[in-house]
Amino acid sequence: MGSTVKNSLLWVFEPLESDPGFMRKRLFAFEAAYVDGLLCLAVGNGEEPWNGLLVCTSRDRHAEIIREFPELTPHPVLGKWLYLSQRDEEFEALAGAIVATVKRRDARVGVEPGAKMKKAIR
Repeated sequence: MGSTVKNSLLWVFEPLESDPGFMRKRLFAFEAAYVDGLLCLAVGNGEEPWNGLLVCTSRDRHAEIIREFPELTPHPVLGKWLYLSQRDEEFEALAGAIVATVKRRDARVGVEPGAKMKKAIR
């Protein structure tokens, strides 16, 4: 049975909605933000550690992003992505700053969706 609960964090994507490169799509229990075809962010409002903002990136970019946003931590399950819990008292401000980074097309954020699958097929 599918969940009919609306994701309460969709407001995080509002600054991207007017961007012609933006697309929102369901990704498991998350809503994901794609910009120019890259998977950039995902929001979920489940139990920890699925309650907040996921920043889709690669491990080699973690240190640089965490220097700018020290509240981000590697996600305990999806370790290649960074996570900001909705419980963080600065969640709204930090989420807004991270979305602004994505809107500026920061090269540290964004992964090609299905990249592993494409490589495996070749």
